[in-house]
Amino acid sequence: MSITAVLLPVFVQVGLTFVILFWMGRSRYGALRAGEVKIPDIALGERNWPGGVQKIANAYQNQFELPVLFYAIVALALITKKADLIFVVMSWLFVVTRLVHAGIHVTSNRVPQRFRAFVAGVLILLLMWIIFALRIFAAELGV
Repeated sequence: MSITAVLLPVFVQVGLTFVILFWMGRSRYGALRAGEVKIPDIALGERNWPGGVQKIANAYQNQFELPVLFYAIVALALITKKADLIFVVMSWLFVVTRLVHAGIHVTSNRVPQRFRAFVAGVLILLLMWIIFALRIFAAELGV
């Protein structure tokens, strides 16, 4: 698989992170300008932000949890040359689940729907890691 094909889902995931970051910044700035929150209060914790702003902040924070394992496996798959078409398809499926999860998080925030998207992403990523590990061990055993 080409490096571009392997990295394109990573670029989309990183793009999602930056979109949410800028959206969060804009929302926080808007809340400050509207007087919905005071500067001393926000220093005391995130609970002081309005609910809509906090949903975006939570979605942003989520981009540094599960996706970290995705970034790691992509790097390892590239280094070990274990990234193939199946790997790329699963990468795209994982990123789609993250897009859906973030979309739900910052809009309706319906927890059951968001949870389903999260679990789908977890299962895809877990399967990616299992397949990757099996390929590494099989290569070591000469299978």
